[in-house]
Amino acid sequence: MNILQIYPKSDYFTGAAIQVRDLASGLAARGHRVVLATRPNPHWEEACAASSVAHAPLPMRSSLDVRSAFRLARLIRLHQIEVVHCQKGRARSLALLAGLAARIPVMILNRGVSFPVDRWTRLGYTTARVTAIVAVCESIKRGLVASGVPAAKIEVIYSGTDLGRFHPGVDGRRIRAELGLAPEHALVTQVGVRSWRGNDDVLEAMTRVCHAAPHARLLFVGAPAPRIPQLRDQAFRRGVGEAVSVFGHRQDIPEILAASDLVVDGSYAGAGLTGSLREALAVETPVIATDIEGHPELIVEGETGLLVPPRNPDAMAQAILRLLENPTRAKTMARAGRKRVEAHFSMAQKVQRTEALYQRLLAARTTR
Repeated sequence: MNILQIYPKSDYFTGAAIQVRDLASGLAARGHRVVLATRPNPHWEEACAASSVAHAPLPMRSSLDVRSAFRLARLIRLHQIEVVHCQKGRARSLALLAGLAARIPVMILNRGVSFPVDRWTRLGYTTARVTAIVAVCESIKRGLVASGVPAAKIEVIYSGTDLGRFHPGVDGRRIRAELGLAPEHALVTQVGVRSWRGNDDVLEAMTRVCHAAPHARLLFVGAPAPRIPQLRDQAFRRGVGEAVSVFGHRQDIPEILAASDLVVDGSYAGAGLTGSLREALAVETPVIATDIEGHPELIVEGETGLLVPPRNPDAMAQAILRLLENPTRAKTMARAGRKRVEAHFSMAQKVQRTEALYQRLLAARTTR
């Protein structure tokens, strides 16, 4: 198949970017001709060249960037594209514009967040020009159906974890040394710093944890530059400044997760299925998350981790203490979580299921 993936951003190290990169390279490795359009970034050029994926840098400055839309149309004609897979809302708008100047046999939209669907987004999902929507969890599919998108148009394909990169043998000692941790310190980590990720709730929970377990430490990973001093200031105001560290964007996420005694996610909105939870379980690090959206599809309460109500620092603190006080039980759940990731959340499975979807949709279009 001739496939065009559209990712209208330049970032390369975020979870969404890694999902697009690994999907494109996985499809290319299975013999398909893949073009990946992103905003300009030398990292994308290098990665695409290394995996036999054609890279097309485009400005894609807005959803109504007509020049970029017509350049997409030229790409579609030049490469005889059969499947266009749009990875963000802006990609959807630009692909719909490009479709006015080039025939697109199959157009697929990705939906990875659970925010309410507005009128414009719903129109983009229900139009006959969009062949299918890939939802990253069953919860997001239910939300789309409730908003008026036909269920038959939605395919659930979980985001994938690279089990060759995230595995129980990853060594986290370098990270613990970087943080100045002694063997007795228990490191609790949250990856992802955004308003709806519940970072403040996690910090409040750890304020309570540190009173009961002074050896506990907290690490935030992925903070934008302005948020790093803000989080540190918040920690000092709560009296736990010495116990809290903040990293910006990092590439050594497997090592960070392996260095952690526990990975938490305090999201209270927008989440589909948080990638750091999958990846933590893949390296057999125990997890705690809020009981929202797709989290229960990965975390089976008491079997592969613990779930707590959102916006409830007290419940989060109690769950953290339960696992820190019972590391044997925590490790048993983490091992069960690794098996669940292997069974349902691997990148290999995502590539295979995506390939099968493309083939089925193309066959149906050819028949019609």
